[in-house]
Amino acid sequence: MNRSNTGANLPALRNHNAALVLDLLRTAGEAGISRLELAERTGLTPQAVSKITARLRGEGLAAEAGHRPSTGGKPRTVLRLVPDAGYAVGLHLDRDELTAVLVDLAGTTVETRRAPLDLGAGAEVVLEAASREIAALGFPPPGPSGRQRLLGVGVAAPGPLDHGRGVLHRVTGFPQWDGFALRDVLSERLGLPVVLDKDTNAAALGLALRARPAGGSFAYLHLGTGLGAGLVLGGALYRGARTGAGEFGHQTLQMDGPPCSCGGRGCIEALCLAAVTRGDIAEAARLLGTGAANLVGLLDIDRVLLGGRVVAAQEDVFVRGVGAVLAELAQREGGGPAVPVAAAGGDGRAVADGAAQLVLAPVFGHANVAFPSGGSGAEVAGSGPMGGFAVVI
Repeated sequence: MNRSNTGANLPALRNHNAALVLDLLRTAGEAGISRLELAERTGLTPQAVSKITARLRGEGLAAEAGHRPSTGGKPRTVLRLVPDAGYAVGLHLDRDELTAVLVDLAGTTVETRRAPLDLGAGAEVVLEAASREIAALGFPPPGPSGRQRLLGVGVAAPGPLDHGRGVLHRVTGFPQWDGFALRDVLSERLGLPVVLDKDTNAAALGLALRARPAGGSFAYLHLGTGLGAGLVLGGALYRGARTGAGEFGHQTLQMDGPPCSCGGRGCIEALCLAAVTRGDIAEAARLLGTGAANLVGLLDIDRVLLGGRVVAAQEDVFVRGVGAVLAELAQREGGGPAVPVAAAGGDGRAVADGAAQLVLAPVFGHANVAFPSGGSGAEVAGSGPMGGFAVVI
């Protein structure tokens, strides 16, 4: 990849107020929003909104979208987000497949690529495959001002990992990755900011943003080459104090059960995948439902979303099976209706799309998904590769 692509330089995005305005422009869509409405919804003064929108327009991030009749005086100018003013790449590193997506500033996926991947082949092979697929996306060239419009790369990988430091731990089945600083190494290789998170966290983030207005709590359960959970509690992605939350697949359901690749026995992941292998999808769904019931009882969440390639192949069976177990739980407790269960959808891109949101969400002021501090691909203020971009949280 051309090392001149050193990330976005968006000096208009210098504070939280600008992020708030930009977020409202995004949610308004093509219809746009007036400066007066922006002031009313942000609590900013009209003068402050005018200064911010002038900067956003100067950077090519916002544009006029027509006029609206006024109750008095001249018609109101309506502004909209310019989707192609910025892009992010989302990368899903699965154990046997790589998915790369290019997502514009509005959150629309404009291109998708998939390629086989052997996560056990070693860091150099995996990094080369990632670099190749990112380059093949053909992300847009710099804009008229010469400013690079690719904001960065979000990488979603199997856990456990340290999101804050961008370091992998003992990935289940691939312990050789333990301690590898994937974020910084890939950032140096690409010359771009990189954010690393667990695959299930990335998917949960994307689903939470898609379900706006934000709020509520849910668990995203991902059954593919492994089994994990992404947790959104009170509208915020929950990673835990050591960013290790969501290792759902390694709760023990059967003390004397079959060995799991994590080193334990009777893990729900091992039991589910064994049932899938022998073609007993109904049993796999029942087991997944048992784990989901544990989560519901522990966290009192509002809903359960199911995803991953195994679920996608038999969505109805899994939704019914997990739903039946949660219905039994509700009946036993007598506390009201069962927690609803649904397929996450997303055409198999939920993780990759969510990985791109790891980059885009901070641009719009979403506090708990900002670039972590430290590391060559994580600067959020000053003279880092984001060109002075900072979200104040």
